[in-house]
Amino acid sequence: MSTPLSSTQLSRYFTRVGHRSDARPTLATLRELHRAHLLSIPYENLDIHLGVPLTLDPERMFAKLVDERRGGWCYEMNGVFANVLETMGFDVRRVAGTVGRAAHGWRAQGNHLVLIVTLDRPWIVDVGFGDGFLAPLPLEPGTYSQSFLRYRVSRDGPRWRVDNHAFGGADGFDFTLTRRTLDDFAVQCRELQTSPQSGFVKTTVCERFTREGLIMLRGATLKEVTAAGAREHVLESAGEYAATLRDRFGLDLPIAAAELWQGEAAVAVATPTA
Repeated sequence: MSTPLSSTQLSRYFTRVGHRSDARPTLATLRELHRAHLLSIPYENLDIHLGVPLTLDPERMFAKLVDERRGGWCYEMNGVFANVLETMGFDVRRVAGTVGRAAHGWRAQGNHLVLIVTLDRPWIVDVGFGDGFLAPLPLEPGTYSQSFLRYRVSRDGPRWRVDNHAFGGADGFDFTLTRRTLDDFAVQCRELQTSPQSGFVKTTVCERFTREGLIMLRGATLKEVTAAGAREHVLESAGEYAATLRDRFGLDLPIAAAELWQGEAAVAVATPTA
């Protein structure tokens, strides 16, 4: 367990995600917080393209997501969320997830942080998969629907797998239940933000749930997913890019947006991706 948040920090987090109701460690509270986090805080990797190192330091991650009103990737999003839940009294286990095992093998081990929260039964909790699930999933094999999106949980011996919905950028992830600490992810955290082969280095990404579905910005391509299907739009200027970050993802970063569009990261931003 990490160092608990102060009452002031917890209050600031609740304000950030718009949580004003029950703070007891119940399933209803977990579901509400999971949804509120994903509707309020975007998944994003912009710092990598701005030359700002990403850290596993809990204080820095909290300040970035809550006080600076930024988003983050899985280690930041689930790192902060785990700390919030533990402070509230939830039983949280951090486990090592793997995205892309078929393509990358053992090298991908731990490239995703997943949380298991035990209440009436264990629940898969993940606010850091970007375009994953809006509410926790039971740690039980089965197919689960959330609005128009469908997910599958399966098990093969000690290894569990979550298959993402059909519109997801990644098809899912697997994990075992071995307990980890944030420090166990240090090697992958460094590799994913520095290796030229890393997808995080190749392309800027912002993703966020909305009440209608999902919005995803990869490079200059904005994709919106609703029950009616998916549609794409290619952004055409630095101004449109900055406005999209601000209005669609809650990221008011005019100077950074200009740098991302025109500076060293211009290729990553200005080249549409699939």
